[in-house]
Amino acid sequence: MIFGKHINRYYLKYAPRLLLGAVALILVDYVQLILPELYRMLVNGLNTGEVLYDGAMVPFTMDFLLDHLCLPIVYIIVVMVIGRFLWRVCFFGSAIRVETDIRIRMFDHCKDLSREYYQVNKVGNLMSLFTNDLDTIQECFGDGLLMFFDALFLGGLAFSKMLRMDLTLTLLTLIPLSILLCIGVFMGKAMMKKWEVRQQAFSNLSDFAQESFSGYAVVKAFVKELVQLRSFQKLNIDNENTNVSYTRTSTLLHVSIMTLVETVICVILGYGGYLVYKGRFDAGQLVEYIAYFTSVVWPVMAVSMLIEKTARGKASMNRVSELLEARIDVQDRPGATDMEQVQGRIEFRDLTFRYPDGEFDALEHVSFTIEAGESVGIVGKTGAGKTTIVDLILRTYNVPDGTLFVDGRDVNTVTIRSLRAGCAYVPQDNFLFSDTIANNINFAFDAMDEAAVKEAAKLSDVHGNIVEFKERYKTILGERGVTVSGGQKQRISIARALMKNAPILILDDSVSAVDTDTEKVILENLKRTRRGKTTILIAHRISTIEGLDKIVFVEDGRILAVGSHAELMETCPAYGRMVELQRLEDEAKE
Repeated sequence: MIFGKHINRYYLKYAPRLLLGAVALILVDYVQLILPELYRMLVNGLNTGEVLYDGAMVPFTMDFLLDHLCLPIVYIIVVMVIGRFLWRVCFFGSAIRVETDIRIRMFDHCKDLSREYYQVNKVGNLMSLFTNDLDTIQECFGDGLLMFFDALFLGGLAFSKMLRMDLTLTLLTLIPLSILLCIGVFMGKAMMKKWEVRQQAFSNLSDFAQESFSGYAVVKAFVKELVQLRSFQKLNIDNENTNVSYTRTSTLLHVSIMTLVETVICVILGYGGYLVYKGRFDAGQLVEYIAYFTSVVWPVMAVSMLIEKTARGKASMNRVSELLEARIDVQDRPGATDMEQVQGRIEFRDLTFRYPDGEFDALEHVSFTIEAGESVGIVGKTGAGKTTIVDLILRTYNVPDGTLFVDGRDVNTVTIRSLRAGCAYVPQDNFLFSDTIANNINFAFDAMDEAAVKEAAKLSDVHGNIVEFKERYKTILGERGVTVSGGQKQRISIARALMKNAPILILDDSVSAVDTDTEKVILENLKRTRRGKTTILIAHRISTIEGLDKIVFVEDGRILAVGSHAELMETCPAYGRMVELQRLEDEAKE
């Protein structure tokens, strides 16, 4: 059994089920301990022809055998079958429900964690929490309850019967069992540490495999298959070594248990045989005592297994708790209210921003305004801070109070959900889900509107490519959209954003993988359909943004100039140099 603030609630939540399972288990344990008495009567009856029954000696006849031995055994078997089914359903069913509920809580918490968390914690490690660690917790919860109650009641009842039969012999059996308990406690701590190392090794292996499969095209292009294989082998061997180390400790614990159990059996046979020789026991009583001890063996083993499982469960629960207790950095302020209708006016007021793990400011004293309905381009060198600007509009990170306003309201005073609901976003890494093309485009909505999906695809100039696929819009995309080309992937992502028809549309370098003719078609469609709505385009090519209402020129985290293309050509020499360099590059390509 494991305890902690993230799992204690389930003992109370499922208390009726667990109580019913415990009652069924106790009933099974009780009737199970009637069997040794029946064994005693059978052995004595066969040896002497008489049986002590209800305080009197009665002949051991066929009728007695059938009525007082065989028939009770049948009843006991029926009760044990029903009881075992019942406690399995109660204990193991509750454990599965606990696993399911924790998994939902984990996923629910993950959706609120900031981008910074996912930059630090890799996907493979997170997936191991949702699989291996939760499996361990589920197993520990169900098996732990069984072992705890079984050890408590079956062991307690059997020991009480053994004590009533002979105090000295029972005390002698307790010596090895006490040693066993001490060994189990000591080794349990060691096994908990080894289990944590084992789980981390598996996480590393899982994460490496996930990255390798996602980046297989790069691996093949650089002919690094053997390098990846060697790296995988190293992690796999490390995983093997940690598993072997854990298994050694676990095996040593089980061997110690069996050794001590066999030692106890030797004690019983030796001293019990002496008691029979002295006449204090008869053969049937010795068989009965050994049967009681046999019933005790499982609780004793259960205690050691409980120690092992608890160690594993605690280690896994600690890892899961780290996720559940991970701080949600970006969240609504107390008193934040919804934005009823986003218009699209965005204002930066002397905003300075540094990433949580950054060593220097990514943006410094940024001030500019985007009026509602304007189409604005953001341009600058790589790493200048363009993506950071749009990330802050979406509240991906926290911003200082009084520095960023949407429709005149400080973004810290409105709910993140309502703000993002008014925006459509196409990120640099155009992520597509392993689903149909239609569902990817329709992602913002629950109900499917096939006509609207096709219209959005036409606006992003990808409809012609989609209809060439055998399944058309029902084509299932591979993981992360590997089924389609880079340009098609970008245009499907644009179609998804256009489908939302939000007051604010943000395209982060979203036409870089398409040719200039396709780019012109998309920009013309945007100009036609986005009239009266705010559109922000981040681009490297000047040709992409030169026809927009306003251009924001960013360099080293600062805003150097804001204005139309013509105005910047006259007032900003750095912008003019960028335009000239791109013109020379285009001429060189021709």
